[in-house]
Amino acid sequence: MIAALKAQRPDISVSGIGGETMRHAGAEIFTDFSELAVMGLVEVLKRYSQIKTIFNQVVERLKKEKPDLLILVDYPGFNLKLAKKAHSLGIPVLYYISPKVWAWRPGRIKTIRRYVDEMAVLFPFEQTLYENAGVPVTCVGHPLVDAVKSGLSTEQAKTKLAFNPEHRVLGLFPGSRRSEVEALLPVMLETAEQIQRRHVDLQVLLPIAPGLDANYLAPFLKKTKLDIKLVNADFYDVTKACDAIVAASGTVTLEIALLGVPHLLVYRVAPMSYRILKHLVKIPYVGLCNIITKQNVITELLQDEVTTDNLDRQLTPLLTDPQAKNRAEMIRLQVLEALGPSGGAKNAAKAVITMLEKADV
Repeated sequence: MIAALKAQRPDISVSGIGGETMRHAGAEIFTDFSELAVMGLVEVLKRYSQIKTIFNQVVERLKKEKPDLLILVDYPGFNLKLAKKAHSLGIPVLYYISPKVWAWRPGRIKTIRRYVDEMAVLFPFEQTLYENAGVPVTCVGHPLVDAVKSGLSTEQAKTKLAFNPEHRVLGLFPGSRRSEVEALLPVMLETAEQIQRRHVDLQVLLPIAPGLDANYLAPFLKKTKLDIKLVNADFYDVTKACDAIVAASGTVTLEIALLGVPHLLVYRVAPMSYRILKHLVKIPYVGLCNIITKQNVITELLQDEVTTDNLDRQLTPLLTDPQAKNRAEMIRLQVLEALGPSGGAKNAAKAVITMLEKADV
């Protein structure tokens, strides 16, 4: 969205919380997003003091700089409180990428209606939801429809990343949050080691996610006999190089699906967090592909289901079944159809410009 905004209006300056990708797109980053990358209720409580400090710093910046527009992206526990502060300061608020009010805590729509001036949502069903609640809303479409592409075949991607194109590649994608990596990477490594004992030609890759580095991952890798390759390259080429992937729940699973790569989803948080969320969440799926298609197209292993044997049982057919790629391609088409129109980033940028123009009137 920032890149599209800069292309249309290079005079607009953007600053905020983010990482290298946002900085590369033209934003000034005053707080690295990895400081806030926490998943799960208990996990947030453990980092509450740090998160609160960052929140207060952002509020002070809003008071001092009085930006023409505040753009919030998902992360409702932090951002809805920030919307309230911005509202009290007379700063217009655009919320881009809706909190999952359709999955849990629908009462948050009342807070959104009170403190958010415009919602820019990704999915058509979200637009209907907000319209019915009396919230100004635009469905801008999902940016991944346009962004997710790789010009390489699986064999070409393997060659580019120095893998043997004739051997299978398993991708381990444990997420970008440290809490996710700590919960998921050890069992992923154990599973890959178990599979590699049966399929000695198996190659294993681990992409270095934004906000992480090789030094952080090193202690995990020291505990395995696995011959694993850390990869820091174009994410979509890395994904295309894989014959199968096990990935932490999140947007990444949508990207994997849109590249037509067989994969399964895993999700694990602190036991207390899971017990609370299980009672709050009102939809049957965790994964975005399953949510938007309203079908169980991608296997989900949740919490206690995330074991070495279960992962092995699900991953091995994805690696060895000749029909796995064909099924992944069918899923890709289903997901693409469910995502709706293209032009998501440009449409979001237009929504930003419209709000800025209103503020100038």
